[in-house]
Amino acid sequence: MKSSVEKLSATRTKITIEVPFEELKPEFDKAYASLANQVNMPGFRKGKVPAKVLEARLGRGVVLDQVINEMLPSRYSQAVEENDLKVLGQPEIDIAELKDNEFIKFTAEVDVRPDIEVPDFSTISVEVAPLKADDEAVDAELKNLQARFGTLKAVDRKVKKGDFVSIDLSATIDGETVDEATTEGLSHEVGNDSLIEGLDDALIGMKEGEENTFTSTLVAGEHANEEAEVTVKLGSVKERELPELDDDFAQLASEFDTLDELRDSLKGQVEEQLKNTQAGEIRDKVLAAALEQTEVPLPEAVVQDQVDGQIKQIIGQFGGDEKTFEAMLAAQDITREKFEADSREAAEDSVRTQLFLDAVADAEQPEVSQEELMDHISFTSAQYGMDPNQFIMQLQQAGQLPSLFADVRRGKALAINIAKTSVKDTDGNSIDPKQFFGVEDSEDKAEDVESEKVEKDEKNAGAKKAPAKKSTKKAAKKAPAKKATKKATKKAAKKTAKKSTKKDSE
Repeated sequence: MKSSVEKLSATRTKITIEVPFEELKPEFDKAYASLANQVNMPGFRKGKVPAKVLEARLGRGVVLDQVINEMLPSRYSQAVEENDLKVLGQPEIDIAELKDNEFIKFTAEVDVRPDIEVPDFSTISVEVAPLKADDEAVDAELKNLQARFGTLKAVDRKVKKGDFVSIDLSATIDGETVDEATTEGLSHEVGNDSLIEGLDDALIGMKEGEENTFTSTLVAGEHANEEAEVTVKLGSVKERELPELDDDFAQLASEFDTLDELRDSLKGQVEEQLKNTQAGEIRDKVLAAALEQTEVPLPEAVVQDQVDGQIKQIIGQFGGDEKTFEAMLAAQDITREKFEADSREAAEDSVRTQLFLDAVADAEQPEVSQEELMDHISFTSAQYGMDPNQFIMQLQQAGQLPSLFADVRRGKALAINIAKTSVKDTDGNSIDPKQFFGVEDSEDKAEDVESEKVEKDEKNAGAKKAPAKKSTKKAAKKAPAKKATKKATKKAAKKTAKKSTKKDSE
């Protein structure tokens, strides 16, 4: 087989492949065997019809068609591998020339990953919001915890914000009852605006047994985005009684003995949450800055596939009804053209980001361990509410494990490069990105190896020596930093995977 590559554009390639007939014997044998099992001919057992008889009966063209269909995928894949092409999506294949008993020549046009020059991350500087774990944030966490241990008590008074009520709902449009908007005994917390617009305003001030009617726009069902007359009947009213914030509450709600200890713990949690938020801001701003310095040619077919896929998915949520979909857009004062333009912009950003991250990963060549891959699988399965083992089985069946591996690889490569950047907060304080996106360096690894060697020697000798104690202490001192570094790198990989496109480009 011979193959040649013609670069049509920065993202499009044409592969010309010529296959001599002497290489097609396996495909011919398979074609004859398949056809022999499909025809019944007098004088021959099924599956035992000779090749010449088959050709005489069916025609040479039928055989060649089957051979070509069998041959194309394997020879195309072989050409892609031989020419080291990073293809995106499916190729457009045409038979260019066929000389029976001599050769078959075909072409395959396909999108490929463009060559991208990765910028020097050490020249990138970004500014992010400062960390401020103030008393107000800690108090909010404490109140959330207090609410979790509250109890509901029935009250005989008018409804106010924060009450928990049991209600019956019904709706009509032009006097006709809307069945899907009718329900009884529904529990609702007044003030969280989680059901129907206008419901909370109608409930506040009502008493048990009373009814109230208001106008609202339905958000789902056959009458989605239509205005309806909604009637709410109040069943019961309860308020939440909160426990006193004291040492007894600390012992009830946590492993701590005093409220001060609980507050200190919550402060640490708030600080950790703020660090995660700051790390995310650093990541997003560094990635944006790097993309601004990088030219990323976009493969049109890949972008269009994402646009079409997104629109198809959204219309599918409306039962495949285009009219309902367009009615939803109209209710939001959005034209179909504007929606598709926005979808294209989002798809272009997504494809641009993924291609760039692939280039970063190719430049960095990070190693992805089994542990890192399993951590990412556990993280992703939790997003779908699935058992990790069941999730892995589905990934294997769908052939998606390489895609998740690529996600982790991108995230790890980006984390390594973010650690090279300069970061300050808006107060002018320098922030070391390595605390979020560091990687274990060779010195740490060397000390770990030395520590393990010393401990092994001590165990074999049955005694502790002074140098070993010193080395072990040094390694132990390094251990927390190593643990934190691994944790930060995993977080970067997970976030990169979450933001990257679902359809892998490899």
